[in-house]
Amino acid sequence: MSTKTNKPIKTIQSFVRRSGRLTLGQKTGLTDLWPVYGIDIEKDKLNLDDLFEKQQPVVLEVGFGNGDSLLEMAINMPDRNFIGIEVYEAGIGRLINEAHKNQLTNLRIIKDDAVEILKNHIEDNSIDTFQLFFPDPWHKKKHHKRRIVQEDFLNLLHQKIIGGGTIHMATDWEHYAQQMMETLENHPHFKNTLDAHIYSPRPEHRPITKFERRGHRLGHGVWDLIFINES
Repeated sequence: MSTKTNKPIKTIQSFVRRSGRLTLGQKTGLTDLWPVYGIDIEKDKLNLDDLFEKQQPVVLEVGFGNGDSLLEMAINMPDRNFIGIEVYEAGIGRLINEAHKNQLTNLRIIKDDAVEILKNHIEDNSIDTFQLFFPDPWHKKKHHKRRIVQEDFLNLLHQKIIGGGTIHMATDWEHYAQQMMETLENHPHFKNTLDAHIYSPRPEHRPITKFERRGHRLGHGVWDLIFINES
């Protein structure tokens, strides 16, 4: 039996906390509306069923940026509950404000380090789908160790995603896409939904963001990877 899942998670920080001037709507989301949509982290594991009005499959997205795609998915899929983890305050405030305008009850937000949250506050076998769209590519070779998609991170995801659950990643950096593919295919518990080394077409449920459209106009490629978590 493989012992890879027993390795500790490295403490290398894979994100940069960004701050700046907030709009009134973003401030409202971070303050007045936080008790409705924000999740305050305590010492214990989160009871995901208690966070939402309905008990439904949970989709966890890490690094949602300005929140446009996560918002659209939550609107279009009311039969799923969504949790977004992000440290970018402007994006968090904007997403919460827009969620309030759309009266969403199936979206909650965590403002913290995703690895820390997954390790210490998410129960094993509780996430139906994990999403990671356009993470920081850390394109300089000396910074590749900061990329979040590493073997240790996949070991952690294997524990948190239900058997038969889905991991969906997307990037517009070809080298990072290749690393994602290699790391996922080399992991004993993840299986490509397509044949080996084949990237997935963008599924209809993943919205095309403004950032992605701009990339298409500039001739940039986008690579989606969809894998199943095998128990």
